[in-house]
Amino acid sequence: MELKFDREKNRQERLRFVRRYALWVRRVPNEVWSREQADLIDAFFENAQNFALSRSDYLRMHRARRRRPEPVHG
Repeated sequence: MELKFDREKNRQERLRFVRRYALWVRRVPNEVWSREQADLIDAFFENAQNFALSRSDYLRMHRARRRRPEPVHG
């Protein structure tokens, strides 16, 4: 089963998110968005500790991935 991936649609979606987030950051006080960012980063760290893949396993997979050529999508 081949998944269709629309790069342009994905790009536009990311740009909309970045623009919306930039507007939010400009609108709210620094203390608010700074706390939100800190909470998000803390959640990433907390979740990483629950991840079954060890650091060494991740690095081994990452090195192996870098050695393979990128697939050609068309």
